Amino acid sequence: MGSQAFYPGRQHGYLVSPARPAGIPVQNQPGRPAGVPWMPAPPPLLNGPPGLEYLSQIDTILIHQQIEPVEVLLRFESNNKYEIKNSFGQRIYFAAEDSHFCSRNCCGPSRPFTLRIIDNLGREVITLERPLRCNSCCCPCCLQEIEIQAPPGVPIGYVTQTWYPYLKKFAIQNQKGEDVLKMSGPCIMCSCCGGDVDFEITSLDEQIVVGRISKHWTGILREAFTDADNFGIHFPRNLDVKMKAVLIGACFLIDYMFFEGTRN
Repeated sequence: MGSQAFYPGRQHGYLVSPARPAGIPVQNQPGRPAGVPWMPAPPPLLNGPPGLEYLSQIDTILIHQQIEPVEVLLRFESNNKYEIKNSFGQRIYFAAEDSHFCSRNCCGPSRPFTLRIIDNLGREVITLERPLRCNSCCCPCCLQEIEIQAPPGVPIGYVTQTWYPYLKKFAIQNQKGEDVLKMSGPCIMCSCCGGDVDFEITSLDEQIVVGRISKHWTGILREAFTDADNFGIHFPRNLDVKMKAVLIGACFLIDYMFFEGTRN
């Protein structure tokens, strides 16, 4: 499929020349403990935020939330932690929520937070900032949004909710706040009986499907007794790494808005 097919008539330049093929999976990064293998570090980007070079070689991201025993046993909400992997199962990043105890247990899934994404060298390469917003579809003001920064403190894009009375609609924006892509989800969020919940990423006219964010079914026990979710993000491999990072932010916003409180 040609790269221009995704954005007919657009001049933003968010599709770039295809990168070289991803390397063969390795067992572990040198100096790292055994366990989940880390993705080999690619060469640094010539023109891009440091740490995003991992995204230049992939078209699929898997996000696995870790189960917190404190939440299961005591029913207290703790800071969420996630492993971010490529399609080989190699860890690309580790993400950890930074929020206040009171906001987690009083505001629930609507809580504000900072989510820090760390690479395999221990560098914070992406920061997500979510303010406190209304989480009701009946209120068209103060809608949900998340800011994506790379490196920390430098915004590279935003994901903002678009008001619809019954549909889940979002705008994917660049660092200037300009709409680049759209994202839409189903009217009813139901992943029962082993089904996934898909959010389609489309061109601005919603005629061309560019990618997809899917919430994967994790099994009846895990779905019933925890809020630890698994997601998959699919996008063109030659999509600009900044937009790939913004789609990671979109996935986390979806998780907190629609799936963080499912066990309750």
